[in-house]
Amino acid sequence: MKIAVCVKRVPDTAEAEVKVDDTGKDIVKDKLGFTTNEADNYALEEALLLKEKLDAEVTLISVGPKESEEILRMGLAKGAARAVRIDDAHLAGSDAIALARVLAAWLKKEEFDLVFTGCIAQDVEDSQVGPALAQLLGWPHACYVTKLEVQDDKLVVRRELEGGFLEAKEMAWPCVVSIQTGGNTPRYASILGIKRARAKPLDELNPDALGLSQDEVGESGSKTRLLKLYVPEVVSAAEMIEGDVGEKATRMAEIMKEKGLA
Repeated sequence: MKIAVCVKRVPDTAEAEVKVDDTGKDIVKDKLGFTTNEADNYALEEALLLKEKLDAEVTLISVGPKESEEILRMGLAKGAARAVRIDDAHLAGSDAIALARVLAAWLKKEEFDLVFTGCIAQDVEDSQVGPALAQLLGWPHACYVTKLEVQDDKLVVRRELEGGFLEAKEMAWPCVVSIQTGGNTPRYASILGIKRARAKPLDELNPDALGLSQDEVGESGSKTRLLKLYVPEVVSAAEMIEGDVGEKATRMAEIMKEKGLA
């Protein structure tokens, strides 16, 4: 079995002050740390669990700059066999569909049984690459998957639905599966794994080598465009009403009169 896992390098903004840059279309990143997209860590762990059960070969694939090799090496240290980085030169402005087109172009050159993605990218917070990738490959797809099991020639997945419901479904492979966070416990890379990762293959590709034209990537190949990033303007504030029940009721009545609501 051959499994591909799509991973993305993203800025770590959990405890950082985020500012919009001068272009108005990105954030200031020079003081931010970068890490592997959280959901992609869960996708990789699911692939590694299958590797241990079925002796599968796990390949990492990422679209990004040279710095993305850091997260690929970490994935190799955890147990992936090889990694591929598609350089993001000429891909500026690519939306989820255009990025999925780049990934699909490479995947079509290989023969994979499963492709795993994270359920969401934490920097843009969309969940479109997985479904778009499946459509471009012509494969079945399941998103927000929390558990999966291989049974003979099919895959049984359990996925989250709205309202707290769970769904179980069977899928023939090859297929694309978007993994939800929390369904497993991503492992840490061992010191020995980090040392061994240096010797594992990490290939670099240019988008031009995938046979894609300029009209298929970047803004030209995108259906959506980012117009502006901005911090929402604060136009109102909450007033905390203190006191006992009578005092609170009196103040509420005063506010309603001031607002013309009573």
